[in-house]
Amino acid sequence: MNKGVIFAFSAYLLWGFFPIYFKLIGIVPPLQILAHRFLWSFIFLAILIVGLKQLPRLKSSITRRILISYFFAGAILAVNWGTYVYAVNSDHVLESSLGYFINPMVSVLLGVIFLKERLRLWQWVPVGLAAIGVIYLTIIFGSIPWIALILAFSFGLYGLIKKLSPLDSLSGLTLETGLLFIPAVAFLGYHEISGSGSFGHTGLWIGFLLALSGVVTAIPLLLFAAGTKRINLTTIGILQYITPSIQFLLGAFLFKEPFDINRLVGFGLIWIALIIFTGETLLNQRNKKHLPVVVMEVAIPE
Repeated sequence: MNKGVIFAFSAYLLWGFFPIYFKLIGIVPPLQILAHRFLWSFIFLAILIVGLKQLPRLKSSITRRILISYFFAGAILAVNWGTYVYAVNSDHVLESSLGYFINPMVSVLLGVIFLKERLRLWQWVPVGLAAIGVIYLTIIFGSIPWIALILAFSFGLYGLIKKLSPLDSLSGLTLETGLLFIPAVAFLGYHEISGSGSFGHTGLWIGFLLALSGVVTAIPLLLFAAGTKRINLTTIGILQYITPSIQFLLGAFLFKEPFDINRLVGFGLIWIALIIFTGETLLNQRNKKHLPVVVMEVAIPE
């Protein structure tokens, strides 16, 4: 099997089982878990950067524009991570899976808005169906599925910023977590002084899991980065449904979250949208392979 497929599959598999990990530390407030993720992720990534002798290259790449770009990327990542932890520990794993089911179509929509990309006709259909599914769930339950929407749009925006950013994945993630390292330490320090801190006060096991959050966070991201370099985006597009599928199964069967006929209809519309979206993408890629290759000279401005 292609190494890229193994790396990407492993990343999505690990992400799929994240709810179990965060349930284990559910006694810790979500914002403290978020701060610990940034704290320990930066420490782990910084060790990797130094160990792989990439620190000089990272330092030479930093400009004011890159700092601003990666600060916003880190802030959006904080919104995504924080919302996800809150979702898991407030028994909304099903809704979090919904967010990652609709994320591919949100990413396509963001490409239209910000990158002026054009959607093919059969791409509009699944985007519309997904929107109908979200609207249906909103009407039925009387509230917007805000967890799903925040997760989908924050991850989509994060991907958009990363697409336009110049650093490699390891350097970029190190910089993102590093820019939020001091705020995370200050936040945890405040809670420690006020007597509401969790680290060291909730048992050795919880403390160990909090410290492990850096490795748990970074490993799948690094596997994903290694995978995407070796396989095409179509394969990535199919594999990415592994994560929300596992999360959905965990939410419905392990954590026993309610899943009635109304939720089935809403999720069903989005699953149909995903089938159409994936099928259209695969068909379009296959047609491209059969097109004749035309070599053109391109003038590159000096």
